[in-house]
Amino acid sequence: MKNQLILPLFLFASFLTFSQEKATTTETNSSEEVFKRDIAKNELSIGTLNLVAFGALDIAYERIITQNSSWAIEGFILALDRDNEDIGDAFNKDVSLTGKYKYFFGDRTAWGFYVNGLAMVSSGKYSEYNDTFVDGIYYSNREEKDYTDLALGFGLGGKFVSKQGFFLDLSTGIGRNLFSEDSPVVVGQFNVNLGFRF
Repeated sequence: MKNQLILPLFLFASFLTFSQEKATTTETNSSEEVFKRDIAKNELSIGTLNLVAFGALDIAYERIITQNSSWAIEGFILALDRDNEDIGDAFNKDVSLTGKYKYFFGDRTAWGFYVNGLAMVSSGKYSEYNDTFVDGIYYSNREEKDYTDLALGFGLGGKFVSKQGFFLDLSTGIGRNLFSEDSPVVVGQFNVNLGFRF
């Protein structure tokens, strides 16, 4: 009788041991699960603020170099008709190409607060105002000039990436044009980009 009970008890004990081992493995796997945001290296995004508010197409490609650094290239085209639509002084540029190097301070891959250096080649129309006061009369003359120039500057921002790879990138930057007297002295950026890491 004892021999007949030993076999079922042995099988039952083996079953319990195997179940506990399987549960432990599952827990370990779930805590070490790797998400797309942590292994993908390429990103594409579109500047939603510029698209909606100013009718500008602003597209960016970014490549992750290390966990804390990346480089990016952004293309900008202003689609509004300046003569018929009022955009104020929001954009003096019609077209620009911007290169950036970003350094991230977060623990996750290219995620969280960052600073960046930028180089922007831009082209567009810049209005210069000349004011004069002659014989008690005030004269204001507006002269519009075409320009192409290179600006160097810096910026800061924050990127927030979901497990599946979708992200929101909020950033701002400022640069100084270096060569043309007909260009604005300072160029600025304010981006709200939505994109996907793949």
